[in-house]
Amino acid sequence: MKIKLLLAGLASALAITSAPVSAELLVPHLTYRTGPFAGNGIVFANGFYDYMTMLNERDGGIGGVKVNVEECETGYNAQKGVECYESTKGRNPLITIPNSTGITLQLIQKASVDQIPLLSAGYGLSAAAVGEKFPWIFNAPTTYWGQMSAILSYIGELEGGMDNLSGKKIGFIYLDAGYGREPLPLLETLSEQYGFEVLKIPVAGKEMQNQSSHWLTVRKEKPDWMIMWGWGAMNSTAIKAAAKIRFPMDRFIGNWWSSAHVDMKGHEELAKGYRGATFSANGDSFPALQDVIKLVVDPGKSQTTDKSTVGNVLYNRGVINAVLTAEAITIAQKNTGKTDITGADMRDAFEQIDMSEARLSELGLEGFMEPIKISCTEHSGSNPVIMTQWNGEDWVPSKAVPVLREIVIPELEAAADKYISDKPGWTTQTCS
Repeated sequence: MKIKLLLAGLASALAITSAPVSAELLVPHLTYRTGPFAGNGIVFANGFYDYMTMLNERDGGIGGVKVNVEECETGYNAQKGVECYESTKGRNPLITIPNSTGITLQLIQKASVDQIPLLSAGYGLSAAAVGEKFPWIFNAPTTYWGQMSAILSYIGELEGGMDNLSGKKIGFIYLDAGYGREPLPLLETLSEQYGFEVLKIPVAGKEMQNQSSHWLTVRKEKPDWMIMWGWGAMNSTAIKAAAKIRFPMDRFIGNWWSSAHVDMKGHEELAKGYRGATFSANGDSFPALQDVIKLVVDPGKSQTTDKSTVGNVLYNRGVINAVLTAEAITIAQKNTGKTDITGADMRDAFEQIDMSEARLSELGLEGFMEPIKISCTEHSGSNPVIMTQWNGEDWVPSKAVPVLREIVIPELEAAADKYISDKPGWTTQTCS
């Protein structure tokens, strides 16, 4: 009897230890719900988390496997971002989403060695759009260089043609960090080509909420237009300072990290006329977002404490990041015929993403964003930039402005060659 009991216990133990561990799709998400940019970071992080949670609740995950969105708090600090990356890289992460240009710049070389794709959607190193030279980085829908070209093209259109930019003075106020400095080379190239003067106004992190001297410079120099590359408190401070010196708001344009609902809070009427770029539609009327509300937000499974932010600019941009990630997972599973995919499988899948109008409609996101197509050669796709304007209550889209590809693409290719020129052993790929 004792022998039988021992054998039964051993069999039970073996059954437990040999039982398959529940599979999961690990998606590390480097967030900043604390720190100087938390007001923006929280809304974005909630959009990403809620969409993925909706897929888990509605569909049982992707391909029948639950998505594990593992957040790691960075406080928007580059070193902390690297630590977050290192903490998951040995556990088969399918992707890393840095949510910071500074962190992205630190991870580019690591990701290429570790074979973990980076998704820096609409931010990061612009040159990484060149897929042959940066196989593991994806910055769709458009690079900072592409966005800058579209904004200047939009200004040119409002001035009656690009030739009319000649002799104009365009102010560029930017966060004095990797993010803010990133578009400077392209801006300088375009200023030489079209003959306009650039007034550079860097804002240090510690000066974000005190820009009096910066806007005194604007008042003195009298630029014809102002472009802002800001984030967090810098944006609202700049808008209030511009209004104080009576700079015309309809000649002040923010990039897509400087034109969100949170930036207008408390001075909605003051900011009326301010323009901004974006790559997502506003609102929560889309079928997929209605599922998010029904299955995640209303039941209390979201991390948001303010339901009114669902459908806001940054929330919907977090959703776009989740949509691109989920689409890559779906493609990778289809390509490999397995659910337990790897980062390498995800990399290959990203190059096949074609978020056409038909595909967006299938996902319940018709009209949610401009179609996005990624390829081996173009990891950004250089998709059009949607221009919007604040009417005192909400952002109103005006038109989609194409990137000046004939100028931007050669510049990106030259920058990519320069980046890898001093990095022996750098891994590239050949696109057929």
